[in-house]
Amino acid sequence: MSFHYFPVPLLYLAALAFAVGVLILLLEIQVLGYAFETMGIHRRYVVSILMLCLLGSYVNIPIAELPLEQVVSDFVRFFGMHSVVPRVEVWPRTVLAINVGGALIPAALSFYLVAKNRLWGRATLAVAIVAAVVHQVAQPVPGVGIAVPTFVPALAAVIVAVVLSRDSAAPLAYAAGSLGTLIGGDLLNIGRLQGLGAPVASIGGAGTFDGVFVAGILAVLLAGFPGRAARRAR
Repeated sequence: MSFHYFPVPLLYLAALAFAVGVLILLLEIQVLGYAFETMGIHRRYVVSILMLCLLGSYVNIPIAELPLEQVVSDFVRFFGMHSVVPRVEVWPRTVLAINVGGALIPAALSFYLVAKNRLWGRATLAVAIVAAVVHQVAQPVPGVGIAVPTFVPALAAVIVAVVLSRDSAAPLAYAAGSLGTLIGGDLLNIGRLQGLGAPVASIGGAGTFDGVFVAGILAVLLAGFPGRAARRAR
């Protein structure tokens, strides 16, 4: 069995790639430039980061093993979405892994944005709130691990970021949406993985990747506009 596979079907992955293409177009015509400028990331790097997240979702780095009761393979449906589960014949354990595109890259970028914008206090509070919300809605799904509704982290991150800091809403929303989803969805639920029949339980992978990706990107876009409106009103 390979540890490396895209956590969502290729059709859905293509839809996410199409969304990135739309962002490229909007950036080129200066519609969304402000949202990324407020994050402290030059727009030329934004597309590269998004594509790295998509491509990096294919890579899972094993970090531990858990005993397994029964393996579930192929496609699993939850919250209206399909998730890919690697096909196996005999696999007597669950491998706990961390996903590059759904966990490592978003986490690294989140810490960079928090440090660059000096948001440590507000970011800690925002991440804690989003993690609490995500933890409440996260559900164990046989064959996958822990699953989170795609748009809940994004909406929670936007609301919290705008309330805590309009001027820094964009980077705050990205950090809260990404880290909050990983902590509330995956890290706080590791103890619930036992017996779910998931051959690979990936932090930031199947079950939470789409939540992290959409939360990080959609939250930034939505949170950036209130900040621009506030500056215009001054």
